[in-house]
Amino acid sequence: MEKLKIGLVGSGSISYTYLNTLTSGFAAVEVIGCSDLIPEKSKARAELFGIRQMTTEEIMSDPEIEMVVNTTQLWNHHKISKMALEAGKHVYSEKAMDHSFEGAKQNYELAKSKGLRIGAAPDCYMGSAWQTARKYIDDGYIGQPLVCYAQCMRGYGSHEASSAPSDPMANTHGTTITYDMGGYYLNVLINLFGPVRRVSGYSKVFTGDRTYYNTKNPNYGNKLSTDIGENTMLGALEFANGVYGSLVITSEAFSPEVPRLDIYGTEGHLSLPDPNYFGGYNNQVVLLQRKGSGSESFKIPFTHGFSDTDFDIPPKSGKPEPCHNSWRGIAVVDTAYAIRNNRPARSNAELALHVVEIIDAIDKSNATDKVYTMTTKPERPAPLKPGHYGDINVMESSLDT
Repeated sequence: MEKLKIGLVGSGSISYTYLNTLTSGFAAVEVIGCSDLIPEKSKARAELFGIRQMTTEEIMSDPEIEMVVNTTQLWNHHKISKMALEAGKHVYSEKAMDHSFEGAKQNYELAKSKGLRIGAAPDCYMGSAWQTARKYIDDGYIGQPLVCYAQCMRGYGSHEASSAPSDPMANTHGTTITYDMGGYYLNVLINLFGPVRRVSGYSKVFTGDRTYYNTKNPNYGNKLSTDIGENTMLGALEFANGVYGSLVITSEAFSPEVPRLDIYGTEGHLSLPDPNYFGGYNNQVVLLQRKGSGSESFKIPFTHGFSDTDFDIPPKSGKPEPCHNSWRGIAVVDTAYAIRNNRPARSNAELALHVVEIIDAIDKSNATDKVYTMTTKPERPAPLKPGHYGDINVMESSLDT
């Protein structure tokens, strides 16, 4: 198969794991180059991964490059993705697809009008833990699924920051934790149960009586600003298949993070790992408790590949890199197969738009005191083939379907 040629825009921190994945030997993709507004960043990444340092304009105008991987900051996703689509490139964006549902719809319609693919992270749901959980649910190990509970409790409030971000879009509506982390939980749940039909809930900017306590912050001593995006959310989800779900997200809790995701069925219960991971290292396991086993839970062997790699193996850059041991970017490989074989990608435009609409719908429900009926309804992503472990090309073959 002819390799899909890729250009990456945004050579910041998360670009490491994307480039590490996409240059690791997959047969379906080839990274041509990377760019950044700060040339020193793209130069360092290009040298580290043996690709070309390019400007964003060069990536957009290069006829060899068919897809742009957009790893810019969330509030720049719309602009860069639109630029790529207008240049005739397919797009895969770091999460979320956009910082507003309206903006996401605009790029969705633009891609459709041009016959191009657009998708968005996160793709952790394609990892070993989540594909294993899906297989156990589909095979009936917990009976009929009834309720799922998901929570992301973090403690990185703005009062902890040493300085205000230079970009005025930072911490505005659509750029805070609900859009940043919501996709991780929603993508794994849609992978398990399919699309959401109705949504209600609450969201707010929580500051309490706190002040900026970091002495390096220019606002030190002042009361926390409420002129930011929502940082605390509780959503009630009704999936189209009848499962009920609860989604709780906040950035204003205590540290360290407390992630949780549980699935309850008529015959059992699954306790699942942090959706920020693919599964494996750092005790990211799947636990099954079945009817009749009392309080005992059993660790399930993974049925699929793409587990996180050993976190203790340092990054190639020699400095800390977020999620350096993950397979973030495998959805790009899947999309390459989808393009070449003319099939739907798993992380496709409909899924990406659906996730943004769910977060937006919770905000709308809070503002209107009404239940929101979803307008988008993607297909449940196709499962990966089980039993493909180890060698990268063996695992890659689980995507080629």
